[in-house]
Amino acid sequence: MLQTIVSAREQFETDGFYLAPSAVIPRELIERVIPHMDAVMDCQYETGKPPEGRCWNPGDSPTKLRKINDTHICDRTIYELVTHPALGKLAAEVTGARMVQVWATQLLYKPPSPELGNVGWHQDRQYWKYWDGEVFTAWVAVSDVTAASGPMKLIRGSHKWGEREGGDFFAQDMDAPRRAFESQTGGKWEEAQAVLPPGGVSFHHRFTVHGSGANLSQTARRSFAIHMRTEKSTPAQSCYYTTNLDDKMLRPVIYQK
Repeated sequence: MLQTIVSAREQFETDGFYLAPSAVIPRELIERVIPHMDAVMDCQYETGKPPEGRCWNPGDSPTKLRKINDTHICDRTIYELVTHPALGKLAAEVTGARMVQVWATQLLYKPPSPELGNVGWHQDRQYWKYWDGEVFTAWVAVSDVTAASGPMKLIRGSHKWGEREGGDFFAQDMDAPRRAFESQTGGKWEEAQAVLPPGGVSFHHRFTVHGSGANLSQTARRSFAIHMRTEKSTPAQSCYYTTNLDDKMLRPVIYQK
């Protein structure tokens, strides 16, 4: 009996996410970007431009999840990773897009600690009211993301539930958001873990419910969340994220057919 080969696009459409089977970003670039992540966390900006926003600053709790927005404008090596051609090509393969544009990024650093490390169950769409149409996320592992290091967890098929209420990125109680989603949908709750090597990439739909637990390993979990759109998207309202779409540094197009 022949094994059915499922394409990246078919998996994305069926599950609401796609986990690349091997590293996408070259190891050499991954190793180069680590000290640049550290510099940005320490408020050292190579380009002279600060990030769009910071949810962690030097002096804050060392056990807290560090999230810093749009660091690709701060540092050329981070920009090189965000705009890598292999990432754009795979994003187009996953979505069937003719054009892929990055409209926001997040540097994410989860220190090894059983405290303050959760990312609560949520849908990206609840934070993205300013976009209509096809917007999605690529999540790039910079460290070795294991089952112990608090990997992203995605709920298979939850993108078919549509937009729901009750999610909270910053929730430390993982049970309350789960109960909120389940009470509204009655959907089957099947978790998949984004266990990825350095340079590994996952993609998820704007409605896919996802979150992550604390990092119980011995090393920090490093990653970037890269928010993208295709030609099938339009701004729903004017705001920081939907303007300056011709700015190649702020909103780079990483694939064009």
